[in-house]
Amino acid sequence: MLRLLGTLVTVVAAIAAAVLTWPGFFRVGQVFPVTQVIAFRGVVTAAFGLLLLLCLLLAAVRRLRRFLLSLAFVMAVAVVANLVVLAGRGLGNATLPDKTDGSIRVMTWNTAGDATSAQTIAQTAVAMRADVVSLPETTIDTGAAVAVAMRELGQPMWAYHTEYGVDGWAADSTTLLISPGMGDYAVVASAQDGTSNTSTVPSVVAMPTNGSGPIIVAAHAVAPRQSAMADWRHDLRWLADQCAADDVIMAGDFNATLDHMAGLGTDGGTLGRCTDAAATSGTGAVGTWPTSLPALAGAPVDHVLTTSAWRSTGSVVLSSLDGSGSDHRPLVVQLDRTG
Repeated sequence: MLRLLGTLVTVVAAIAAAVLTWPGFFRVGQVFPVTQVIAFRGVVTAAFGLLLLLCLLLAAVRRLRRFLLSLAFVMAVAVVANLVVLAGRGLGNATLPDKTDGSIRVMTWNTAGDATSAQTIAQTAVAMRADVVSLPETTIDTGAAVAVAMRELGQPMWAYHTEYGVDGWAADSTTLLISPGMGDYAVVASAQDGTSNTSTVPSVVAMPTNGSGPIIVAAHAVAPRQSAMADWRHDLRWLADQCAADDVIMAGDFNATLDHMAGLGTDGGTLGRCTDAAATSGTGAVGTWPTSLPALAGAPVDHVLTTSAWRSTGSVVLSSLDGSGSDHRPLVVQLDRTG
């Protein structure tokens, strides 16, 4: 009876480890509470490692040795598999490659409203030589101040904005800055009923008016709290739909990792026809939220996604700004045209 119970526990542990390691295969990445757990793959990997160590230590008890060694094997496989996934997505870069005449840089930073000063945002964007800056939870007043500060630092930008009109709520606003060198843009009209935007917090869709630039989306999906799971799933599907065109750059706070996006890609994309620029350039496993956790323990929920018109030549998550006020880290990606 004891042996049967041990076998049953081992099988259950193996299934649980498989689900947490390959949630996309089991199609549970958008199911509560798996969604919340798999957001922190680095922490999950460390937990498997601790369980492995515990099983090996307790295996000294002869009566339970076979059972504990079986569990240890399951944990060892889970650790190795998760490390392979993390390494494949990229454990981070220290710098970006040199910017060429044909390169552009995209920065996304959820600024947590007034927690991050306009001057800090501007100085960071200028230092990173960003041509596109996606700023979820940033009002147009702050965005305009950032644009003015960047102009004074020698890098002018146009400011675009979408808000839903909820007074006193920073997440109600999203601002997008675009360099004049990218061409002329206009923001697509949005509605809060979910038919033309993300459900609860707004995204900005900027269309080129001169016909030569990419569609640029500053994305912000609602967080997947238990009460907001349906809205969160809607937001990810809506954002995937924004990648239907041939030339799209989408950047922002998706409140989702690559595991949550499984099944939402088309034509080989990660989300719609877009692929994740950080994952293809060595930074996809680096956590951007929260700043209270080490980067490799955090959740990579901020992304830059592009269609095949662009390729990522480098990316970096800026951990040096963890004390700036926001609970998110900036992500900067360098892109080049593929054609």
